[in-house]
Amino acid sequence: MHIQPVDYRDPDAARKFTESLHKTGFGVLTNHPLSQHLLNTIYQEWYEFFQTDKKNKYEFDAEKMDGYFSPKISETAKGFAKRDLKEFYHVYPWGRVPSEVSNAAREYYAEGSKLAAELLQWVEDHTPADIKAKYSMPLSDMITDSDLTLLRVLHYPPLRGDEEPDAVRAAAHGDINLLTVLPAATQAGLQVLGKDDAWHDVPCDFGMLIVNIGDMLDEASQGYYPSTIHRVLNPTGEEAKKSRISLPLFLHPRPDVVLSERHTSGSYLQERLRELGVKK
Repeated sequence: MHIQPVDYRDPDAARKFTESLHKTGFGVLTNHPLSQHLLNTIYQEWYEFFQTDKKNKYEFDAEKMDGYFSPKISETAKGFAKRDLKEFYHVYPWGRVPSEVSNAAREYYAEGSKLAAELLQWVEDHTPADIKAKYSMPLSDMITDSDLTLLRVLHYPPLRGDEEPDAVRAAAHGDINLLTVLPAATQAGLQVLGKDDAWHDVPCDFGMLIVNIGDMLDEASQGYYPSTIHRVLNPTGEEAKKSRISLPLFLHPRPDVVLSERHTSGSYLQERLRELGVKK
């Protein structure tokens, strides 16, 4: 599998990008409009936040799902028995943001959501007519007035050497939502499972923007846009001693949106959260 980065400024970027999504489930953009300065600010201040015990003041709300998720209650990928080696914080515009950090995450949420909506429109515009006819509504309408789009600030701590056997930073999984927008993290490690059943590195040079299909868009498009399985490897050598900060923005439709004959967005989300072990 070869994922070719696409220059956001290319007049033919929308076609090239959506073709990559269709073939691989992933698209990678260069020269995108998101502020690298803003991203660097978030990486640094949230790294510092995760080093303190103050994070425990913001324990996640089991109903609203905002706040801090410790490693002890982190996700367990579907089909796996061991929790991922990570901690994270869920940021929503209506939710809690720690007083120990600036407003940068909220600013990025707004920037990222605006770009994500444009990319979702690219997907809509380049969906074949027979597939598009099966959408319950235009893709862009699915996210109108949705308050579920989620910015997750992820911290993968340095490996200490006493981790459980076979525990990994992020076990193989598919995302739940429509699209995931992910600026290149502070460390490599992201891989995608190809149609050849082999794992391939996703281009992730600093400054790139990685976008992947989620299960909801796979469901709505009847597999035309595939939700491809991906993972984050444990680093080795000196890299294992370093933290990794990652900022996925998960683009979610309103709960009442019909994805298929089987699911609304709401029913699909609740099913997957139970599978991940973050809801009972």
